[in-house]
Amino acid sequence: MNKTEIQSVKLRFGIIGNTEGLNRAIDIAIQVAPTDLSVLVTGESGVGKESFPQIIHQFSRRKHGPYIAVNCGAIPEGTIDSELFGHEKGAFTGAISDRNGYFAEANGGTIFLDEVGELPLSTQARLLRVLESGEYIKVGSSKVQKTDVRIVAATNVNFTDAIAEGRFREDLYYRLNTVPIKVPPLRERTEDIVLLFRKFSSDFGEKYHMPAIQLTEEAKQLLVHYPWPGNIRQLKNITEQISILETNRDITPAILQSYLPPQPESRLPALLGIHASEKKGFESEREILYQVLFDMRRDVTELKRLVHDIMAEHPSYTVSQPTEVPVHYLQNTVNVIPESPVVVKPVSATEHPINVTPVEPSEVQDTEEYVKENLALEDVEKEMIRKALERHHGRRKNAAADLKISERTLYRKIKEYGLE
Repeated sequence: MNKTEIQSVKLRFGIIGNTEGLNRAIDIAIQVAPTDLSVLVTGESGVGKESFPQIIHQFSRRKHGPYIAVNCGAIPEGTIDSELFGHEKGAFTGAISDRNGYFAEANGGTIFLDEVGELPLSTQARLLRVLESGEYIKVGSSKVQKTDVRIVAATNVNFTDAIAEGRFREDLYYRLNTVPIKVPPLRERTEDIVLLFRKFSSDFGEKYHMPAIQLTEEAKQLLVHYPWPGNIRQLKNITEQISILETNRDITPAILQSYLPPQPESRLPALLGIHASEKKGFESEREILYQVLFDMRRDVTELKRLVHDIMAEHPSYTVSQPTEVPVHYLQNTVNVIPESPVVVKPVSATEHPINVTPVEPSEVQDTEEYVKENLALEDVEKEMIRKALERHHGRRKNAAADLKISERTLYRKIKEYGLE
């Protein structure tokens, strides 16, 4: 589609922005709308994923049929099968009559499954059957029902991790992901941030019968460079707060900064040797351990070279028990010191100076073997989790963010290591 057609769609559905990623997502939604292919809309929380199922429905042949949006994460696990597929009278306590589910009500139209990644595995199996054959069975019934419904799903879950951890069926993922639509986060739409702020401030000014707030040029720069972890939803909430609370309608950087939550730096313990320029995100605890291995390999090599350089420069010194180099940089993190540290002492008159040959990198003991001898990976992981929980006073959500792993993974590790 050309830009004029895309712009008309934005006006119709209240979408603001001109970035390439946003335009591409809208273009895909319009192109796939006339088909009956299932669509998976992905993106971070608060990016506006709910607009795309509506675009798909309105540009499809089902636009005169029902459109039902279901928040899968808001329905309790014990009742979600009944909500989606219906139930027979007496199927469970409280089922006083027959009831149609959302799939029956949406027959001939479109059903939007928001937060589909939160579905329990038993419900995922039922949903897979609907996608494959259009068939389902009510709770408490043995009769097969048919439905003609277009499924559009959305999630902010990382399906690669969810599938690997057994929380989501791989076959269902591929069924849902026939056509993927990726909605970019707000931090990747820097040219749209000021436009969105202006729109929200105008709306709230009209809503609360007061002049719309305006940003100074310096405040605009602060607004654009803020990372916006909550995306559009967070920007809208902050705009509303400022609109209500500030009597001064010209917003300076100082005023704006007082409403922006500080962004803590997520990092591994400082003594692991990761410099600020080398910091990056970790998708799983396995990557954290790999990073530890790489840093240990580098630091152990440097320490051994330093010891042998000192010995080469001072031949009157020798080494007793030359077994391992102490890993003092891990002392505060994992509380481990090798049993046989390097000890340097002067040579007595009866002893002969030792001849030292510098150690080449290829001769350095392999890192994995070194770690196996001195430090179990499980101990590293357990201690890192314990330290993170201590730093955040037991708040698991903050600890998980600090370690760059999901809360579900952290809960599993806490249970596995007995840290409850």
